[in-house]
Amino acid sequence: MSFSQKYFQENDISIKDKKLKYYLSPTLLKNNFKHGFFNKTSSEINLSLLSNRLNLNNKNCILNQIHSNQIIFGSKTQEKERVEADGIVCDKHNQNLWIYTADCMPILFADKTKRIVAALHCGRKGLENNIIKNLIKIFYYKGCLKEDILVAIGPSISKEHYLIDKETLQDFHKKVASNEQISFSDSKGNILNYKDLEKLKRNDSIPLNLKKYAHIQLLKENISNTNIDISNLCTYESNHNFYSWRRSKTYSRQWNFISS
Repeated sequence: MSFSQKYFQENDISIKDKKLKYYLSPTLLKNNFKHGFFNKTSSEINLSLLSNRLNLNNKNCILNQIHSNQIIFGSKTQEKERVEADGIVCDKHNQNLWIYTADCMPILFADKTKRIVAALHCGRKGLENNIIKNLIKIFYYKGCLKEDILVAIGPSISKEHYLIDKETLQDFHKKVASNEQISFSDSKGNILNYKDLEKLKRNDSIPLNLKKYAHIQLLKENISNTNIDISNLCTYESNHNFYSWRRSKTYSRQWNFISS
């Protein structure tokens, strides 16, 4: 199934004389799920204030994200200390699931019949550790049907700017992409397959398309290509709109959410 990215609808709201920009997945919007992928201005706003302005319910669920494959239910986040995990699944009807990102993929999930929602923070390590597969298993365990599951991959770093070395690529290939049909390109743009990895030089910088491999993993879990939205926005390229760890080594993040 071909990999393609699309335009996400751009909206904005004003809070305390600040204009906050956010983006909406066409598929989630069509199915009436409250959600949003914010730009960098969101980091300066208190989440309670932000959720109130968006007319959301009042249970904000937040994680201490650690690049793991751990997923918890929303109620678990209401404890005094933030739980270490990288995915949240709703278990009540009044939860806002928040994920913060600065190059990694914010991935939102929703079942259009059962109205179950989830949010993932997923980068290379998340792909290597099968966090997407873990999340889909939870949806199937809850009785969701594959044709009802919708997925939106928000603004994140593009292939051109996510460069890794040969050793990291080989490790990624072993864990994620061990398939003859999967190809890579070297620093000169030459297309290589898994048999050609040894031709790469140790100091080569090789671009890796995280969004593409997230898409592949979703298809492997039987999610329909027509139910997957992938944003064409790159966090690295847009300094004005997004924070990017790879561009500036910043610890600032932008918020992303979906509500149950």
